[in-house]
Amino acid sequence: MSFREDGAAALEWAARYLERVGELPVLAQVAPGDIRARLPAAPPEHAEPFADILRDLDEVLLPGVTHWQHPRFFAYFATTASEPGILAELLVATLNNVGFLWRTSPALTELELLTMDWLAQLLGLPEGWHGHIEDTASTSTLATCIVAKHVTGRNVVVCSEHAHSSVDKAARMLRMELRKAPVDGDFRMRVDHVDVSDAAIVVATVGTTSTASIDPVPEAAEAARDAGAWLHVDAAYAGAAWVCPELRESIAGVERADSLVVNAHKWLLTPMDCSCLWTSRSDDFRDAFSLVPEYLRTPEEVTSLSEFGPALGRRFRALKLWAVLRCFGRDGLQAAIREHVRLAALFESWVRVEPGWEVVAPRHFSLVCFRREGSDAENEALLERVNATGEIFLSHTKLGGRYVLRLAIGNARTTEVDVRRAWDVLRAAR
Repeated sequence: MSFREDGAAALEWAARYLERVGELPVLAQVAPGDIRARLPAAPPEHAEPFADILRDLDEVLLPGVTHWQHPRFFAYFATTASEPGILAELLVATLNNVGFLWRTSPALTELELLTMDWLAQLLGLPEGWHGHIEDTASTSTLATCIVAKHVTGRNVVVCSEHAHSSVDKAARMLRMELRKAPVDGDFRMRVDHVDVSDAAIVVATVGTTSTASIDPVPEAAEAARDAGAWLHVDAAYAGAAWVCPELRESIAGVERADSLVVNAHKWLLTPMDCSCLWTSRSDDFRDAFSLVPEYLRTPEEVTSLSEFGPALGRRFRALKLWAVLRCFGRDGLQAAIREHVRLAALFESWVRVEPGWEVVAPRHFSLVCFRREGSDAENEALLERVNATGEIFLSHTKLGGRYVLRLAIGNARTTEVDVRRAWDVLRAAR
């Protein structure tokens, strides 16, 4: 293998892919088992050239890829792996640091702490919070539930009925009781309709998965304080919007949180996996997670990030976030988020004036929830038809028992032309 030649070929493949991704079908055009059936059942006996891997990537794997980098990927919460982040991932793999102690990678530890401070400043978070990076918000939520259970000695998780499923999973894994609050007409948690008196943790969401609704964090903070419970704010998607001052209304009450998660890999142009977790109670995190056997003891009086979460080893994730923050700056991040919010508002306006269509939830940030007049079965069939075209990819939810379509804008390559194309495809697929 020639590292330079093969590396140049891989970089060329990546650049070419990003240039043409908008021409590919957004949703993978294969049936279950198709990809595996086209690959050997046994590993190779002898070394193969890297060029063969790129060939099979094109011919075998690419048809089975759902293209999250596509400008018309509107499902779930759309994401972007930007070019600086992609290149930084190459450097992360090259260095291959495992940062379980400060001395195993001083740069990893110190850059992660610095970069999290930078991002906190960009988002307008309180000074002095400890921040570190987990892989996903599911891990971040699990970690906070562990700390809350450890600190309070209680066993109840309270959240909205529209909280992310990671809260359910954390409660199940920790064998905690899950208590869900109902929501109001705008799909926000009704804190006054759930008992938090014996809660270990109250989870409030800023930007719920179904509707991007904003739970009343100040009320949740008050209830958690009175009950002696931990307050965790899940802003995995919408927290990124706080980089724009005009979108900081939803940050109200967050300064009272015990922990907060924002996923840089959702709306901050950073490749998967980069979940940013802050806490105002770092000593409690360290008390819950710190375990230093003799073979990991060192003479330095320093922070080791393994003492603040479930994992011992950690990747150099901060390098890609640092690269993105430096190469885009505050202005670049604000421009991307503002454009996505503008495009979502534009799409919403088209739906509102089109006979036979309706917006079914208040639009928050860059997510529009809508449906066509008709039965749930008809809306489900519509979604399957438009996704099968390969032109666009949307996902759905259920609100008030009704099947609802979701269009989420979050890819930096998405333009007004792409959003208009989505609307045309939806109307043509009636």
